Amino acid sequence: MTGHGDVARRPDGRTFVSVDAWSAAAFERLVRAVPAALPKPLYAVVDEDDTEQLTRWQRAGFAVHRREWVYSVPTAAPDTDVPLPDGVSLIGVGGAEEEPLRALDRVVRAEVEAGPGWWTMPAEVLPLPPGVTVVDPAKYAVAVRDGAYVGMLRLAPVTRRPRIGLLAVRESARRQGIGRALLARVLADLYRSGVRAASAEVHGDNAAALALFDGIGAQRSDANLELVLR
Repeated sequence: MTGHGDVARRPDGRTFVSVDAWSAAAFERLVRAVPAALPKPLYAVVDEDDTEQLTRWQRAGFAVHRREWVYSVPTAAPDTDVPLPDGVSLIGVGGAEEEPLRALDRVVRAEVEAGPGWWTMPAEVLPLPPGVTVVDPAKYAVAVRDGAYVGMLRLAPVTRRPRIGLLAVRESARRQGIGRALLARVLADLYRSGVRAASAEVHGDNAAALALFDGIGAQRSDANLELVLR
């Protein structure tokens, strides 16, 4: 075998394809054969610095759809001691209750869909049953106001560098510092556990999220390009 192609349907409904081949000729054949058998649109992800692979995908008809910045996030940034808004409390990773967490997830997704669209949020490639978006509640930290969950942060416990997979706040609770406070709490907890850096991916057009991570001293270490074939 000189190569293979894979197909994954993400929780947001989009279909992503990937190709792994030992030679340029095998890659070219697969990058045309795999999409030809699938309904459009199709998506793929390429490292922005890998110009050779990007050119191959583009020759197959894929176009750049968006950029996602990859951040290295220090857990001991000097300005992560953020005060909480009045009436808001935080529950660290692993302490969230399942039902209110799932309720918040549904509200946030509906708000995102009504606005920029869920495709603008980072999505993990996971085989999930229809309607299931919260796989493991133990990976979440949450913000609580008046007994209701208003913000959440998902942390994938990767051994060397945990990944911040999602940071979201209800529309009615935004621009109050809740997201920043949640992020600060999780980073502080990681630091106390001996972790010195986490990672995160941020949509290149999400000005608020970019400002948040840039503001706490996170460094842009890489960029991924999301491609689309329509």
